[in-house]
Amino acid sequence: MTDEKLTQEQADEKLINDAFQELLDRYLESKHRKKVEIITKAFNFARQAHKGVRRRSGEPYILHPIAVARIACVEIGLGSTSICSALLHDVVEDTDYTVEDIENLFGPKIAQIVDGLTKISGGIFGDRASAQAENFKKLLLTMNDDIRVILIKIADRLHNMRTLGSMLPSKQYKIAGETLYIYAPLANRLGLNRIKTELEDLSFKYEHPETYKEIQSKLQATQAERESVFAEFTAPIREQLDKMGIPYRIIARIKSPYSIWNKMQAKHITFEEIYDILAVRIIFSPRNEEEELNDCFNIYVAISRIYKPHPDRLRDWVSHPKANGYQALHVTLMSNKGQWIEVQIRSERMNDVAEQGFAAHWKYKAGGGSEDEGELSKWLKTIKEILDDPQPDALDFLDTIKLNLFASEIFVFTPKGEIKTMPQNCTALDFAFSIHTFLGSHCIGAKVNHKLVPLSHKLQSGDQVEILTSKSQKVQPSWINYATTAKAKAKIQAILKRENKEQQQKGEEILVQFFQELGLPSSDENIRKLCEKRQVKTYDELTLRLGQGAITLDETDKNELKEKPTPTNWKKYISFAFGGNKQKQQENKNTSQQKLNIDKKEVLKLTPDAIQKNYILADCCKPIPGDDVLGYIDDNNRIVIHKRQCPIASQLKTSFGNRLIAVQWQTGKALVFPVNIYLKGLDEIGVLNKLTEVISQQLNVNIHKLIIESDEGIFESRIQLYVHDVDDVNTICNNLKKIENIKKVTRIESFDDPAE
Repeated sequence: MTDEKLTQEQADEKLINDAFQELLDRYLESKHRKKVEIITKAFNFARQAHKGVRRRSGEPYILHPIAVARIACVEIGLGSTSICSALLHDVVEDTDYTVEDIENLFGPKIAQIVDGLTKISGGIFGDRASAQAENFKKLLLTMNDDIRVILIKIADRLHNMRTLGSMLPSKQYKIAGETLYIYAPLANRLGLNRIKTELEDLSFKYEHPETYKEIQSKLQATQAERESVFAEFTAPIREQLDKMGIPYRIIARIKSPYSIWNKMQAKHITFEEIYDILAVRIIFSPRNEEEELNDCFNIYVAISRIYKPHPDRLRDWVSHPKANGYQALHVTLMSNKGQWIEVQIRSERMNDVAEQGFAAHWKYKAGGGSEDEGELSKWLKTIKEILDDPQPDALDFLDTIKLNLFASEIFVFTPKGEIKTMPQNCTALDFAFSIHTFLGSHCIGAKVNHKLVPLSHKLQSGDQVEILTSKSQKVQPSWINYATTAKAKAKIQAILKRENKEQQQKGEEILVQFFQELGLPSSDENIRKLCEKRQVKTYDELTLRLGQGAITLDETDKNELKEKPTPTNWKKYISFAFGGNKQKQQENKNTSQQKLNIDKKEVLKLTPDAIQKNYILADCCKPIPGDDVLGYIDDNNRIVIHKRQCPIASQLKTSFGNRLIAVQWQTGKALVFPVNIYLKGLDEIGVLNKLTEVISQQLNVNIHKLIIESDEGIFESRIQLYVHDVDDVNTICNNLKKIENIKKVTRIESFDDPAE
């Protein structure tokens, strides 16, 4: 037994030493200064701190920090400070060592980064407490001081995703959902394109394993055909580039499984209908630094002589880089086989920036990376402004941050011709707040390209925008509906909250005076009666509307209260007005939460009996048997079943992951569920008859609702049917596709959903 134990220990030692040596080797290959001593010191300290601890997969825990340090070094391009911080990132959280200990041994910079990566305990969101949101907020706060905090966190998340297979299913959904909702967009915003793609694919793999396998097998099956298209398409391009004498390499870029699935969902199309699975990337070495931009356009001109370019699909990210530093020229060309193929032209430097994001800028600092670093500073400033406004609700906070992680951007101009980068779909109001809070809060309209437009007007790339203001203008509650950027939304909410507070205080004074005149106490009961009479739900709403002048207390209110006098109870009033009840609600919620006794290691079975008695099928996504689903324990102790890709479920995974449970359908054909089908095709006499014949007679399915419309020879139809499961839906769709002239059949969430 001892020999076996010794052998295991020896095997672990070899595993750990090999992993660390490989990290050192890769670090020594980089261009960073060779600070091997401090990295070795951090490794030995972390190794001792985590001694004897194993991960859920069974491997020694220290292999995780080594792997995170390796990702930070090799895949993000960070140096010794980040490598040490990555090696130490779990020490404070998982052992008895403190941040002070780290500072004493490794200095303030490494200690600050480790502190930013350490989860916190205690709440900042009150009765909507969410540990996930709190930790994310802390991470962002530290990120303002040092961007490396978030880069190491992304490396940590990437390794956790790569080893997610050993976790419980409920944990997999939580971590995969959080990754897709927050960390993948964050990686994208920081220019880590390769990591963003891998995070998306791994999340997709765990959330929808069957669909992931299906897309992977289809990609494999069509690989030979793509290789043939690539070789044929690039042959004349290579010939032309050889003549130009610019060193280059051409690679095929294949769309990732997640991107393919996302497009299939968004456009309601099949795998076979996606035309841009293959793209071509030309990566060149410029003749010299000054000629880099010219070489890009020279290559574009040369290949445009070989193949005809799409007039609307030239994307110039070279002259105007994206906010995450991305630079490339994208052009879509028509191949000789009648197929549109996107070609991305970028230099080796641009390619490094695209793969390693902002870390790559430090490599090229001398070459003028300052402009892009300025973009990073602007983004960090926006994040700081959001964090400065207290967010009462975890979901609201995460949504506000998420809004700031837009991938697509447009360029707009000020009246003086200055260029501003804005998120796609932003409005004139967003633009006003991006310039200055005063401008935003006093704007009354805008001129876009010298034409007067409302604040809700959506801006397009290239627009010149002038904001019109008035000193008498105030922020309106309706503005929140057409603000799309995080900054605008956060500022509007903060201003409205401040104004509401002032009006509530005024309303409280009116209420106190009203009760004094009546000679009645401000008890819970009396306030409840006033709320009922005035049809408002809460004390806060009552005082707000009183302060705004929307409600005026009169004789009818006095009569209502005088009918049944109630005993004085100031203590009750104080607790009602100042939030004591919230505490009580939280206590009740916690108690009810404890009543639910669910073993999260188990996968709950969705049997017909359980669905009817114990579970609620979410209205937002209407899951049916066969859909990939998960369970969520809500505030009322009920289990709500959501589709895994449902937007509401995505938020829950990100904020309340500890309430998720793994569930599995076991209904057989016992229950029926409503499902909506969308059809589109060429109009002809008898098309409705053919549809109903297939559904009702051939498949024996009951049609619950049907709408069909025809316009200029094209018909569209929406049909609501009752089915047992996803297999029924697929059978129905496949049979309907066989009808002549029907070009599109797809399942939609709601009967009124736009299908395109």
